[in-house]
Amino acid sequence: MDSRSARLAAALIALCAALGVAAGFSAVFGRTGSVPLTVWIMVAYFTNLTGLVVLAVFGGIALRAPALAQPRFVATALLATLLVGLVQRLLLYGLRTLRGGDLVGDILLHQVLPVLVPLYWLAFVPKGRLAPRDLALFASYPLIYLGYTLLRGAYDARYPYPFLDVGKIGWGPVAAYAGAIAAAFLAVGWALVLLDRRLARRKAALG
Repeated sequence: MDSRSARLAAALIALCAALGVAAGFSAVFGRTGSVPLTVWIMVAYFTNLTGLVVLAVFGGIALRAPALAQPRFVATALLATLLVGLVQRLLLYGLRTLRGGDLVGDILLHQVLPVLVPLYWLAFVPKGRLAPRDLALFASYPLIYLGYTLLRGAYDARYPYPFLDVGKIGWGPVAAYAGAIAAAFLAVGWALVLLDRRLARRKAALG
């Protein structure tokens, strides 16, 4: 991942993430007129937090920060961006009419990153470095987010996503949605580990 082309590709992905979050921030700030309130609203959403994770990981790769360039961190960002894209498409698509910065952020974070990050992993990340134990890291991010969201909701009675809104749909449906998303996330994570090993074996066989 230290080649010039890998760093340039990582810089492009980091730029897309930064622009997506910035566009969303600008749109929310235009409605609130308050920086602290805008930050509070922005960090409620898994999409925006994932954009920041992608910015950190791929910005680190572009700047040659080895601590952030580990394959397990890239894989975590990959799974998170896929989750963002799939949940938006399956559960949230069409619920709001988006314009301006909201639309730009939606396109970059929900559509562009879920394509670019997996392509980067396929093209540039060394294979054979992932292990089943990495599933704990993969799962920790969405689980921490879930706990954080429920705590926020208990504090201000607002939930960023309708399928996590305990006040409107109750704990049972929220638990069902969260369980289904977690199961899908772990299944895709396991498939990624298997694909990583298969690609490593193929590369070794080809010499």
